[in-house]
Amino acid sequence: MKDKLKKIGKPRLLILGCGDVGMRLLPLVRTRFRVFVATSKPERCAELRAAGAIPVVADLDHPASLARLARLAPAIVHLAPPPAAGALDRRTRNLAAILPDRAVMVYISTTGVYGDCGGASFDETRATRPQNERAKRRVDAETVLRAWARRSGSRLAILRVPGIYAQDRLPTERLRKALPALNADEDVYTNHIHADDLARIAATALFRGAPLRIYHAVDDSDMKMGEYFDAVARALKLPLPPRLSRAELTQAVSPVMLSFMSESRRLRNTRLRAELGIRLQFDTVQHMLDGMATA
Repeated sequence: MKDKLKKIGKPRLLILGCGDVGMRLLPLVRTRFRVFVATSKPERCAELRAAGAIPVVADLDHPASLARLARLAPAIVHLAPPPAAGALDRRTRNLAAILPDRAVMVYISTTGVYGDCGGASFDETRATRPQNERAKRRVDAETVLRAWARRSGSRLAILRVPGIYAQDRLPTERLRKALPALNADEDVYTNHIHADDLARIAATALFRGAPLRIYHAVDDSDMKMGEYFDAVARALKLPLPPRLSRAELTQAVSPVMLSFMSESRRLRNTRLRAELGIRLQFDTVQHMLDGMATA
């Protein structure tokens, strides 16, 4: 598959779901690929062209619009989120129906596929146990893409991604609203990755990702959620969030936020470093926050 990406001239790369991370990915790949970006919003075409991509208007929710993507590129980065409801990722199922044979794909999944792990530390061999529909849709997408890769002789790398942060992707509004965090003794461990590092990981996995291989795209942070909020608050010189018991919290936050605050896990990134050779620009959240303080 690596030879497929080294033909004379620039090979084609298709990016699906070119939001913040996709826009960070574009500068890393446009010198090596002729980059196409699928977008469901025609008004984004000018922005994508200015970033060096060729926009293709297509909507993963509407299979008839995907014909122009069929066999368009031998390399794909799938960043598109699943639908907002249901246990199946219909978007990825629609995509799989038109994907080419013998392709290379990097799929951006989520660490939420593991569900609550009671704060355990583990690697990619742990079984998935999704506990909400959002995570079940991700497991469905992984399953569908694995079947496509086996059937088509393609190389698929799955990146399981936690909370994404960057200087412009911090919980600033949450802190300004003084939304609560859990008491330390009931708090959950969370995992993190800087958006720039995630873009670099995705670009690297196109060339170095092993077939049907899962990678934890996480940094070295070892923090509970409340510690993360506190660290950001100190860096931004905002008040620390109030702390509540879990029983009190159920009355104070949305069900979606409560689900995030009910799953505790610590993911190891040994495979990311050993197999993909990744050296993170930001080893921890605190590394970035310290840099903000000295800038």
